[in-house]
Amino acid sequence: MKVTVKDCLELEAFTPGVLLAGKRNIDNRVRSISFLDADNADAAAAENGVREQLLLTSFRGVPTDEEKTRIVQALGKAGVAALAVFHLPQGADSLNKAVVAAAEESGLPLIVIPPDNKAVYSEAIEQVMDKLLYGDNFKNGLINNTIYHLLDFEKHNSFQAALKEAAVSNEFQVVLLSRDFNPILTVETRQRTTIADAIRAGKERDVEKSGIYTFIDVNGVLTYWGPITINSEKYFLFIVDNDDNYSAGEITKLAEIIELAMGMWKYTPERDVRAEFIKALIRSNKSLAYSLKDEMEIVSENILGVFYAKGIETPEGHEIIAACEREENLEVMCIAEGEETYGVILKNGNKPEDSETTQKMGVLHLFDRLKEGNKTVRIFHATGIDGIEGAADAFRLIGETWTFVESVFPYKRVFTKYELALVSNCINLQVQGGYLKKNYMDLLEPFRREVGENKARQLLETLETFVLDAGMNSSKTSVFMGIHTNTVQYRLKRINEILGAEITGNRVIPGLTMALALKRLERVVK
Repeated sequence: MKVTVKDCLELEAFTPGVLLAGKRNIDNRVRSISFLDADNADAAAAENGVREQLLLTSFRGVPTDEEKTRIVQALGKAGVAALAVFHLPQGADSLNKAVVAAAEESGLPLIVIPPDNKAVYSEAIEQVMDKLLYGDNFKNGLINNTIYHLLDFEKHNSFQAALKEAAVSNEFQVVLLSRDFNPILTVETRQRTTIADAIRAGKERDVEKSGIYTFIDVNGVLTYWGPITINSEKYFLFIVDNDDNYSAGEITKLAEIIELAMGMWKYTPERDVRAEFIKALIRSNKSLAYSLKDEMEIVSENILGVFYAKGIETPEGHEIIAACEREENLEVMCIAEGEETYGVILKNGNKPEDSETTQKMGVLHLFDRLKEGNKTVRIFHATGIDGIEGAADAFRLIGETWTFVESVFPYKRVFTKYELALVSNCINLQVQGGYLKKNYMDLLEPFRREVGENKARQLLETLETFVLDAGMNSSKTSVFMGIHTNTVQYRLKRINEILGAEITGNRVIPGLTMALALKRLERVVK
């Protein structure tokens, strides 16, 4: 139910009360109530400048009438619902005319509680909160009407049909999401925004960690989010208040009624097709993935990449992903298991090849942003793949290598299919052994033969860092190793002499990279 300043003036705590200014805005919406104890305008705006909030104060501690005037102007500009002043010795006569004039000019309803009204802050707050949470028509309006439709077993043959009629009759909408935020059930009575936009907003607000219903304004659409349990499984329910008719308390009770009705109807949510699709790709069950792809109406060619990540299940991570989806016209489908996230990235619509290349770069930028500011993040991805076959093969590659690739590339936090493929080959060579592995390891034998053990270790460490970590950049190598650049240059010159080859040569570096990666991998395996 919508609560206004006028409604609050009818409460016992505000009766009697004098409306000194702002009568034209007496129908201002009141969404919350708080206490103003700031002693200057800047602090008042920063701490209490909340739109549609009713403020209580005594102006105690405010040094001058001029500062009171500035406070009133700041609150009016911020869109505060109203300001109620308590504990004035002479009531309305205690307020300077300039303060009243400022309130009138800014359109801020200014209420004075006279001395004969003995109400205190706690009583006013309690009564306003009861009004906000429950309202006068709480029991007789939304809830009874919804119950009537939801439990009309004779008229409706399913829970979905009953919920649809309740939603249409009471001007609300309902979306049931899986624990991975994939839509399971949708009852839409209006379309002022998309479900995808709403889901992004919910992820950004991290609603999955909230135990109560959270209010989110999605492009002007009022939504309330909260967790529910169905058959011992966790889901999320978000309810849309079409016309801003209901209080937060009414919406919370409505959600409880819907959850109870699900049990009475013995409603079982449909399976989460998106989650099953991702799991099918992870398990390399390509036939199931193809079947689910058709059910979801996904175009295989729109799959840009897949990834496995650790440490991105945070509000910041959700916000970054949502921003990327909007900016790059992408869709990121994810399932989360604790701190681990598996995802498939798709492009939206039919894009020309040059635009697809831009979108691939957008994906790489996404991963770079996800790792910023969080050293615990690890991302393993294959971007630029061939449909269902490529996605399943990429997940298999990630699954085979992610536990080893960090040992080969210890300074990296985002690993592409190129590092993963290199490590996969190293693993196969390590397992098979034989002459193929020996061919690569023999490339490093000159260090053992031509220099002492300590010197060989020092030069090999420099070579490993130069090739595998620093991208063959001597300056980066010096930073990683904590030595002077001249020292790095000297060692590289000595390495060229020992190997009898220019290590940066096009024909030399592939075999050398494989040999050095094998050597690092050997340390882990052993």
